[in-house]
Parts: sequence; structure tokens; C-alpha cells
Amino acid sequence: MKNIAVISLTERGRLLSARIADALQSYDIWRFCFHKHTDEHAEAFDDLSQLTGHLFSVYDALIFVSACGIAVRMTAPHIRSKQTDPAVIAADDRGQYVIPLLSGHLGGANALAELLAKRIGAQSIITTATDIGGQFSPDSFAAANDLLIADLTAAKKIAAAVLNGGTIGLHCAYPYRNLPPDMTAADDAAYGIVIADAVKQSPYPVTLHLIPHNMVVGIGCKKGTSAQQIRDAVQKVFAESGVSSERICKAASIDLKAQEAGLLQFCADTDIPLQTYSAEELMHAAGEFSHSEFAEKVTGSDNICERSAVLCSGGKLVIRKTALNGVTVAAAEIPVEIDFEKRML
Repeated sequence: MKNIAVISLTERGRLLSARIADALQSYDIWRFCFHKHTDEHAEAFDDLSQLTGHLFSVYDALIFVSACGIAVRMTAPHIRSKQTDPAVIAADDRGQYVIPLLSGHLGGANALAELLAKRIGAQSIITTATDIGGQFSPDSFAAANDLLIADLTAAKKIAAAVLNGGTIGLHCAYPYRNLPPDMTAADDAAYGIVIADAVKQSPYPVTLHLIPHNMVVGIGCKKGTSAQQIRDAVQKVFAESGVSSERICKAASIDLKAQEAGLLQFCADTDIPLQTYSAEELMHAAGEFSHSEFAEKVTGSDNICERSAVLCSGGKLVIRKTALNGVTVAAAEIPVEIDFEKRML
């Protein structure tokens, strides 16, 4: 969770919104106050419906300091999918209750509500069945461990099975810890989860595939290369390698490309951060990389895409350098350790 919008309507709400911003100062907080009750640290508004429509697609979480009904009515026209909708929370302007309304698990609303309530001395009102019972929730677990859900229908069936007292099987290709009592590393369950790098086997009658969102794409490109050229090259290389491009969480390159317009636009379009390194840093990356005398002569590094991907990921190279239409692409995997007790915030 990166950006949080706090929206208030009353004078008491304005004061509470300032307290909320202070309580959550480790996040990027933006306050929006009704124009009759605002201050110099907030952005004033006069049309709540219009404001909500804009914020809904921009922020990771919306905190309404208002009645629940107002928050529901304002956000209802914009709700699309639990995989894409932001967390929505309502807090009364006296600061007594904090209530997650939307995206409790995948969006992190439940965990954020609990954290906020604790920090402002309020009571969080959680209504999600698995959270109330302290049971395993597949979508909450996936969000906390940055795993992609391949099938939301399977996730819902597994959540229902947990609530009905069922035991969930597990196949995991990565190290894991804190396995909950309602899960077992066995093959004979009716419902199960497979955590692996792709959708391959389905060992259970109902199998939920979870895929790590942990791939760093290393990119080198000629000056003036467009974002579309980069996007096409990345998608083609990943597809031909059998790796889902949805797994990309970061991009990496040499610092000479830190202001390359096409690369920056590609990262903005795909909502992934760009990390760049000096030639010296790249040359100290550990591993075996393909060598280009031309690249070394021009940039000081004999390989940009492979070295930057490995350096940024701290892991192993998964896709070796491939050149397409003036773009070089490689990918490395960030090491994964699955924690079943991890919470999303």
C-alpha cells in the first residue's frame, strides 16, 4: 500500500483527518477536506462525488471520515473487482470506530483499519468471516505474500471450505513457515493450494494456483526507443520463455537510462518502479553473464539487462539476455519465503 487519501466533511472530521495523517505518517497521506472545513495542509473540494471518482482509480486506500452510508454511496458506482478496487474505510468523525467497507483482504482494508484504530484509540469493526474466526483466508494470505491469484472462483471455494471446517492441502515450491492448523502438506484433500512459478499441475479437485509477483525485468535500449517498443519486447520475451509478464514487480537498468523517456513511460504505464545502477555497480554483480564488448565500450558495463536484473532482485537469472528491435531484455527472480502469518499493510 502506497498512497492513502483521507476525506473529511465536517470541522470535527477535519481535525480527525489530521490525526489520521499523523498516525499513518509512514505512508503517503493526502488529505481532502470539504471547502467549508479545510486547512493549509489539505486540498479543498466542493463535490464529493466527483472527488471520489477521481481518487478511486488513483489511490490504494480511501479513508472517509464520515458515515458509512456516505462512503458506500460515493464508491458504489466505481466498484469493479476485488483485485483492482482500492481499500475503502469509514471512520466516524468522533474517532470511535474504524470500519473497512471494501477490499478487506486483497486491498488491505482490514489490516489498515486495525492499525489505524490502534493508533488513534478507536475500535475496528471487522466483519469478514475468516478474520473474525482467526481462520486462513486465501486472498488475504496471497496479498500479504505478494502472490498472484490465478482463479478467484477457486479462492472463494477454498475460503468457504475453511469456514465449513475443511482442511486445505498445500503444494509449495518455495520455503514456507507458520502453516496454519487448517492446512496440510498432503495430497488427499478435496481443496488445495499450489504455490509455484506457473499454473502447471492441479493435484486437488479444487486447486487454487498462487504465483509469486517477484520478477525483475532488466532492460537495455537504444536512445529514443519508444515505450511501445519496450513493452512489445518484454511481452514477447516473457511469452517465449513461458513466464507470465504479470509477475513483473520491478524494472532495472543502467543509470545512463534513468531519464530515458520511453523506459520511464513503460514503467509508468505498467505501474512498476525503475531501479538504475552505475556501470561499476553492474560490473560487480555476482554471476555468469553474457558479454558485449560494444556495450562495455559505450556504457562501461558489458551487460546491462542481465546484470541489472540480478543486482536488483538479489536472486537468480531466469531469462537470459534477448535482443529485439533495439531492446535487450532479461529477468531475475526475487527470492521467496512464504509466511502464512504475514499480514498485508
